[in-house]
Amino acid sequence: MSEINVRVYYEDTDSGGVVYYANYLKFVERGRSEFLRELGFEQDQLIRHQNIIFAVKSIQADYLLPARFNDLLSVHTEVKKIRHASLIFLQKIKNPSQNKVLFKAQITVACLNAQNFKPCAIPSNILEKING
Repeated sequence: MSEINVRVYYEDTDSGGVVYYANYLKFVERGRSEFLRELGFEQDQLIRHQNIIFAVKSIQADYLLPARFNDLLSVHTEVKKIRHASLIFLQKIKNPSQNKVLFKAQITVACLNAQNFKPCAIPSNILEKING
């Protein structure tokens, strides 16, 4: 599991003063990027050296409570399931000061050949790190 903190800036909010719904997807994207980074994988290096990219295939998201300007949020990322050419992540955004989950999502990410964008096997060195 991985956890990062994200500060809500004014630009993240809508006219009602709460985080605009699409920005939650940006926050969880950062969480997945940092998850890979913590395992030792930079996405630009994966393209150059292993010819792969990870792309979102599907998202099931639940917006539970609003986040507001200047909140410090925590983004939790964990792998729920590993498949041959995809990973299923469970991600949550929490407001630690309120001890509440604001957003949760199940996100399927496909491993793709960086040249033709066709699904390909997740490299074994990545699977080894994910499996710990």
